[in-house]
Amino acid sequence: MQQLRLLTLVLSFFLLPLAYGQADVNATVEEVADTTEAEGNEFDLVSTIMHHVSDAHEWHLWGEGDSSVGLYLPVILLDDGIKMFSSKPFYYGDGIVESGGKYYTLHHEKIYETDAAGTLTMDEEEHPTNPMPLDFSITKNVVMMIMGGLLLLILFGSVARSYKNGMVPRGLAGFLEPLVIFVREDIAKPNIGPKYKKYMPYLLTLFFFIWILNLTGLMPGAANASGNIAFTLTLAAITFVVVNFSGNKNYWKHIFDPLGDQMPWYGKLPVYLILVPVEVLGLFTKPIALMVRLFANITAGHIIVLSFVSLIFILQSYAVAPGSILLTLFINTLELLVAALQAYIFTLLTALFIGMAVEEAH
Repeated sequence: MQQLRLLTLVLSFFLLPLAYGQADVNATVEEVADTTEAEGNEFDLVSTIMHHVSDAHEWHLWGEGDSSVGLYLPVILLDDGIKMFSSKPFYYGDGIVESGGKYYTLHHEKIYETDAAGTLTMDEEEHPTNPMPLDFSITKNVVMMIMGGLLLLILFGSVARSYKNGMVPRGLAGFLEPLVIFVREDIAKPNIGPKYKKYMPYLLTLFFFIWILNLTGLMPGAANASGNIAFTLTLAAITFVVVNFSGNKNYWKHIFDPLGDQMPWYGKLPVYLILVPVEVLGLFTKPIALMVRLFANITAGHIIVLSFVSLIFILQSYAVAPGSILLTLFINTLELLVAALQAYIFTLLTALFIGMAVEEAH
């Protein structure tokens, strides 16, 4: 009976996003249909896809125009003081907000300072040249990260309480324990070595946080947090700090003196003029690889799903709908594997980089 409950929990955890994925397909079809009809059957594929994968200051749920339903998130700007207001005026009316004697408008989800008429000065590439205040707004991706962090605290807080009495883990603890052991035995120990315990909290947080955001990003109405370059940049930057602050003498010697005492300094100097800059550059290429890999793989999945749905409107025929939806469901199912795989790869490479930093000289 316990094994049956565990199996049910596992299947629910993995199949719930798939069921929601079908609902997401239906919601996307209806929304695109409304937009296409309102624009006189002129379907803009790029704008539709970018609207869904980009961050925003509102959480649009359904409907268009006056019948639109959504959650308008708070705007927080640092511009001659802190300015806070709702994002709703950006999407309704003239799209101009006055706060503290200054006017602001939204252009492609970026906030610019403007005048009372909402004037934007464009350069040759049609990019606004207006001043941009420091934007600390609570966007969709920020909300998703907060929700993911809270879910992480709730899940592992519950698991931690179940171990207080030394009981055999059951239910949620029984499901998460093999995953924790997997991170410890297959990621941390082989790549970091004897010092792995020090880094287990970070690796576990990294693995489950990315996995949760990857999965929730597949649900209808959810934001594409892990497919945002700023999010992956932040995770990569944290890993960069952890790795380099953990580096021992052997790690830094390998970077700045890779040949060691094998030859005199005058013989090493010509080689080091090339080798040392390459080693220093490697410090930055590692986190950049982490950043781009997670961003590209998650964003690509969302783009492919939306592209298959958009075939209906590009060809302007419902005859392609069954094939389009079947392909979308197939990719959405594949995305469940990608969600776990990308969390695993990011955590694995982080452990590998930490292991290289703390490795003792042979």
